[in-house]
Amino acid sequence: MVRCVYLTNGASLSGFTLTGGGTYDHVGALPPGAKSGGGVFCEAASATVSNCVLTGNRGLDCGGAYGGTLNNCNLFNCIVYFNTATRQGPNYYLNSPSDTLDYCCTTPLPTSGSGNITAPPFFVDQAGGNLRLRAGPCINGGNNAFVAGSTYLDGRPRIVGGTVDIGAYESQTGVSGAFIGWLQQYSLPTDGSADFADTDADGMNNWQEWVCGTDPKNRLSALRLLSAAPAGSNVTVSWQSVAGVSYFLERSANLAAPFTLLATNILGQAGTTSYTDTNATAPGPCFYRVGVKCP
Repeated sequence: MVRCVYLTNGASLSGFTLTGGGTYDHVGALPPGAKSGGGVFCEAASATVSNCVLTGNRGLDCGGAYGGTLNNCNLFNCIVYFNTATRQGPNYYLNSPSDTLDYCCTTPLPTSGSGNITAPPFFVDQAGGNLRLRAGPCINGGNNAFVAGSTYLDGRPRIVGGTVDIGAYESQTGVSGAFIGWLQQYSLPTDGSADFADTDADGMNNWQEWVCGTDPKNRLSALRLLSAAPAGSNVTVSWQSVAGVSYFLERSANLAAPFTLLATNILGQAGTTSYTDTNATAPGPCFYRVGVKCP
């Protein structure tokens, strides 16, 4: 994550997230006297920014304060949203007729450039810092001509579905952006190599650990059936669980036969969760299995 960038004439920036940046004289990466562009300040319009997310930046009133996130730049395939400025242009301030935004997600709609959209981006978890896309028009909304490189920040393919996404991340087929962010949270590779690896050798791969809310680096943290204790015609089934995770329980009288749903939406408790089956078939046998619904 980059907070504040100053681009000289002809320089370029690609594939970054810039958030939470503020501009002051003589502070950060900005030169003395630069007072505009909360995230990016370009010395000349020939500087370019592509495939980036610029959000949560602010232009502060220190003599200029134009453009909450950028000033005097050319932008391509970028999300420029939810920024602020004390004077003018909360998301961007274009200082010259040659400045342009193309295939960007921002507001208001730029008067120059093409392919721009004003609908807000649908981030996985903006408050939590996961700026990957979960839905919306930014997916497949960019222009492939402005793509630099075959992969993006996570190390996965940059173009999926034929057209690049607007922003720094690419929505992946069959892979949740929330899952990729979870891998990053645990300092696991985000390039796909760790998706189905069993990092802690507990019998559950990392994707399964994510679904179950368990710790991929702690082999004692896993979804495990602990016991099925009969008491008369009832059976109390217990399993290792995580607080707040919703479980389902299934039962079968024969391992060769399909399991049937016994209960669903069982809210997990910290450590262990139990459920009493009051309709167990006496004298049995009864076989149980517990699971978590895939997102």
